[in-house]
Amino acid sequence: MQKRVLGRGNLEVSALGFGCMGLSFAYGPAMEKAGAIALVREAFERGVTFFDTAEAYGPFVNEELLGEALKDVRDEVVIATKFGFKDGDPRTGVDSRPERIRQVADAALTRLQTDRIDLFYQHRVDPNVPLEEVAGTVKELIGAGKVRHFGLSEAGVQSIRRAHAVQEVAALQSEYSLWWREPEEEVLPLCEELGIGFVPYSPLGRGFLTGKIDATTTFDQNDFRNVVPRFSPEARKANQTLVDLIGSIAAARQATPAQIALAWLLAQKPWIVPIPGTTKAHRLKENLGGASLELSPGDLGQIGDALAQIKVQGDRYPAHLQALVGR
Repeated sequence: MQKRVLGRGNLEVSALGFGCMGLSFAYGPAMEKAGAIALVREAFERGVTFFDTAEAYGPFVNEELLGEALKDVRDEVVIATKFGFKDGDPRTGVDSRPERIRQVADAALTRLQTDRIDLFYQHRVDPNVPLEEVAGTVKELIGAGKVRHFGLSEAGVQSIRRAHAVQEVAALQSEYSLWWREPEEEVLPLCEELGIGFVPYSPLGRGFLTGKIDATTTFDQNDFRNVVPRFSPEARKANQTLVDLIGSIAAARQATPAQIALAWLLAQKPWIVPIPGTTKAHRLKENLGGASLELSPGDLGQIGDALAQIKVQGDRYPAHLQALVGR
């Protein structure tokens, strides 16, 4: 697995990370703990050194299983976690008060069975707490040795600038994929200007870009996608054109649609590190194959031309969650 660097502080990670959220949260029943731990360890054995979690995933249980899975290889991996929701529960609203950030850091260190958090993200911008206070608090934690690097998630350009002026931002984590390209407008140019790494979550469009989901697919009753407008049967039917395009390019390259989608992201910038997640070992192996797939200028041109003709249907979040992004 090739390595990439996030930010100007030399935070080196594998070119593809592992997004751990789905092991515990959001996409139906949580995995059985032993199986989840085994999958995380397999990811490490296959070359992944960058693992992403949050107190909100569960809440709390995702950090615990990641700590158990990686404790024996702690010095060989980079662990990212997040603060920013009241009591760690996304349903209760945001909370980035300095005292809360410190509480989350200490609790996360315990759950992760470690003495430092490699990358500590603000999960969502809190309009009630100035970014300068948030960045200043994380700067104090860095000074205390509890945190190594500061990150933001789904922040807007002005928030990023304000935070970065106080404490250098190593990485911005936001949704980015073949079917959500808004970061290209303002955020990616700002990251390039300031030397901030970019970590796309949902790089496979919450599974849609794999080609394994269509208008007839049903989800578990606890699956977050049930409330996502982009996953309505009508939107899925309309968006099938994009999946068909990726599938045709994949067939020509003897690859899978997921590998094409990940290779496309990696080709955009050398400081982009996608974090696909999965609960299945064969999907993990498939995803990691995307890191070694190099798309030709012709491939990228074909994809770009086709994307210009395709309008993806449906919002990526329901309204109450959409209000939390891009602040």
